Amino acid sequence: MGVWQPYYRQALNLTRTIILRHTVQPRSLAPISLPIVTENKHQRHLQGRRRIHTMGSINCKEYKTTGNVTPKKEQSTGGAVGSYQSKCNSSSDSSKDASMPVNANQPDADGVEYTDPVAVCNVSDLKENEMKQVDFDEDTRVLLVKQNGRLQAVGAKCTHFGAPLNTGALSQGRVRCPWHGACFNLETGDIEDFPGLDSLPCYNVQVSSEGQVMLRAKRADLAKSKRVKNMVARKPEDQRCFIVVGGGPSGAVCAETLRQEGFTGRLILVSRENYLPYDRVKISKAMNLDIEQLRFRDEEFYKQHDIEVWLGVGASKLDTAQKELHCTNGYVVKYDKIYIATGCSSFKPPIPGANLNNVKTIRELDDTKSIIAAVSEATRVVCLGASFIALEAAASLVSKVASVTVVGRDKVPLKAAFGELIGQRVAQLFEENKVTMRMESGITEIIGDDDGNVAEVQLADETRIPCDLLILGTGSTLNTQFLAKSGVRINRNGSVDVTDFLESNVPDVYVGGDIANAHIHGLAHDRVNIGHYQLAQYHGRIAAINMCGSVKKLEAVPFFFTMLFGKGIRYAGHGSYKDVIIDGSLEDLKFVAYFVNEADTVTAVASVGRDPIVAQFAELISQGKCLGRGHIENVENREAWTAKLLEPLPLVR
Repeated sequence: MGVWQPYYRQALNLTRTIILRHTVQPRSLAPISLPIVTENKHQRHLQGRRRIHTMGSINCKEYKTTGNVTPKKEQSTGGAVGSYQSKCNSSSDSSKDASMPVNANQPDADGVEYTDPVAVCNVSDLKENEMKQVDFDEDTRVLLVKQNGRLQAVGAKCTHFGAPLNTGALSQGRVRCPWHGACFNLETGDIEDFPGLDSLPCYNVQVSSEGQVMLRAKRADLAKSKRVKNMVARKPEDQRCFIVVGGGPSGAVCAETLRQEGFTGRLILVSRENYLPYDRVKISKAMNLDIEQLRFRDEEFYKQHDIEVWLGVGASKLDTAQKELHCTNGYVVKYDKIYIATGCSSFKPPIPGANLNNVKTIRELDDTKSIIAAVSEATRVVCLGASFIALEAAASLVSKVASVTVVGRDKVPLKAAFGELIGQRVAQLFEENKVTMRMESGITEIIGDDDGNVAEVQLADETRIPCDLLILGTGSTLNTQFLAKSGVRINRNGSVDVTDFLESNVPDVYVGGDIANAHIHGLAHDRVNIGHYQLAQYHGRIAAINMCGSVKKLEAVPFFFTMLFGKGIRYAGHGSYKDVIIDGSLEDLKFVAYFVNEADTVTAVASVGRDPIVAQFAELISQGKCLGRGHIENVENREAWTAKLLEPLPLVR
């Protein structure tokens, strides 16, 4: 069922509604009333109250596509939709003196109330292209940056996991998180690459006649280290309908970005799971988390911004000729534009006994709930596969159960991603933490007991291992079956080719996330299908911008990360490689790995304990620059190439 269901049926006219077929009777809820938010140049005012009729126009009249172009973006709270209101006041030319306002704590011309100015350092304390974390007050840290003779100030912590941004990768006009690669614009504080959802607060910067750097904060932002970009309200007169199919990270970002980019029509987010969009990356690393700890936003957020969330509802068919989405709850909804990010499902290989009880996969929150319910201190766990999912599950469970065994077909785990040397060190890390590694093997049969529960597994060499719980980390299949006969071209692996603006071969049908076969920044000239969390969120943003009538090209650099026994592994880039050049100590798990191809070009960089080197590489590639073997040959200073980040951007990108 959805977050909200239609609560009055008397207005339904089945001959004039978008419901073409209805097989499920929705549960009725009491009416909910919220203030309408309207906007003018300075601030939002409450303009009365109205009832929210969930699922929108399906309750009242026939919905027709309009074919209208997205209206010009409205002015939100003192600034352009989707940007920070006071960006024009958030920087200062450090070479000039500026007197402070007499009544600094009074609202400015945009109606924004600021704090009194606070001296945080002297202008001479910062060199050109330097970042410095300063204290605004005892609870608030600020990132101060000097570039091109200007000072800019934004929040000091990444809005994803709170990484200190002063240790991140600085390039022209933005900073990239050292841990997971999220990017923030220094002028606006807006998030430009992911993971995460929220943007940074900005600060007004002035330099006093004595050379002191003076900061003022918006009072509304002072208690927070993050902010949600401005979002427009739904307008009843806007009869367009945009649908987002998929409640994962890509769909969640797309839905928010549509409102941030000025879409005022009806907006539906269709999610097959019974939970609001959540951070599924965490579930294999920490299986004891509940939905309140995982979800991106609460129910009130979606209500406030008129985003209809249909939970427990999947897509069963797409009719692009009629512009209709057929849903598993019996509804058929017309759309003007649609974004499809249905992700993938765990693949269960056809091994005899795979349907026994306690044979599990990990993809969704309910999967981890069932695993936690099945384990005890006496449980003997076997994980099939040496992928990230299987390894994360093994690392998460080993301290809670009697034993954990990982069975993998390669010589070492993660060989395809990192090569044999790093794979050997990962295997050693697991063995040091009491995980048994059975590599160059596989499971040929799963043997059960009289109650239908798994009891042991037979390996490729015909030996048997006792097993009370078998976790399959054996890959996934893309959820695009419902697109059959839709006119959307599907590749053999189930992915969908998209343009650089994430539109499929069918106009007004956009595709992103795991199911998209898309171009990336770097050396991959052909489209690639990559299932990265960061890339999925980025796709959601780019698709929404283009759906709203702007033009935004994909400029993604794949970035992924994992945590195994407290060791964070980062990786950025994509492409084949011939050599792996290690800088640092594999034994101490403090190293950088450069993956070099036949043309002596670095296609990817991985690291453990050497932040922010991977973030710096990702930022370099995002600038359209490249890294060659010659840049890293100097053993004494292999990181000299990072200076390229602050060089002028290429003229042709």
